[in-house]
Parts: sequence; C-alpha cells; structure tokens
Amino acid sequence: MAKTSQVNRNAKRERMAARDKGKRGALKAIVMSNVMHHMPQVRRFFAEATRCLQPGGVVAMVEPWMTPFSRQVYARLHHEPCEPDAPAWEFPSSGPLSSANEALAWICLQRDRAVYEREFPQLRIESVNPILPLRYMLSGGIAMRGLLPEWTSRPLGWIEQVWPISRGAMFARLVLRRV
Repeated sequence: MAKTSQVNRNAKRERMAARDKGKRGALKAIVMSNVMHHMPQVRRFFAEATRCLQPGGVVAMVEPWMTPFSRQVYARLHHEPCEPDAPAWEFPSSGPLSSANEALAWICLQRDRAVYEREFPQLRIESVNPILPLRYMLSGGIAMRGLLPEWTSRPLGWIEQVWPISRGAMFARLVLRRV
C-alpha cells in the first residue's frame, strides 16, 4: 500500500477502518488496482466496504476481466491462477498476495451477478467498463521495459478504439456505489 498526501487512510483487504471500529460511513471511497483477485474471502471485503462507505461512496477498481482473449492470456502466459469456472468465490490463502484467482471480479460481478446483488444490495454495481490493454501489454506493463518505441502509443490507441472490446479486453474499470 502506498502512502501519499492525497490518501488519508490505508487498509488491509477485509479489515478496513480499524481505528473507526463500529463507526459506519467513515469512508468516501475505496480505490484499488489489481487487489480484489487476491482476496481469499471477498465476501468479507464487500461486507466491510458496505459498512465503511458513506451513502453515495464508491469502490473504484481495475481488475482482470474475462473475455475469450484474456482467458487464453491468463491461462497460458500469466503466473497467477485463473479459474473462471471456480464454483465458489473463496479460495485458500497462504499469506498476502500468495494466492489469487484472476477471474474473481468477473465471477462476482458478471457470472454470479444475481448472487452478488442479492447478498450485497447496498453496494450497487454502477459500472463495468472493459479495457483493452494493447498499449499496456506492448509497453512492458508493470515491468517497465518497453517493447515498442513511445511513438507507437497513438497508433495503438486507434487500434484499441476499433478492436471489439467484448472479445479482447483483459481488465475492467469497476465502480460499486453504496446506496
């Protein structure tokens, strides 16, 4: 977790707002990038987010997303497990970031959406926007070793705009709003 001047509180996965124990609605937003799929008990996170967010507050996150293309990439090229057919939302954990299911956000918010909406009616799914990661992947991604020159970013952006996102996305921007 990174500390910055714009962030006034950091929390660990399923145990948020510890210093406000029992205080509901202490947070305006929870912002995460590639975190949810590492939560072995994601229902606990959703329950804590519902408890800790102010009405109108949001969970904003970027998470791996399942499409025909991403399933192949995650299954063949990525080191973390990707189990879109997992029967349960939970998975065993041996410590922080030691286990994962790359398909978890997709499972909870797409495949099992009716279950999510029944269990967490106060944390409404506001938006699911798949993201095509062509520029991200070819830039070297988080590894910071670019595979292509910087000038290719704009033409790749044009390709991303015309590519069928429903088939080629690998991530999604997700917003859940506390009602």
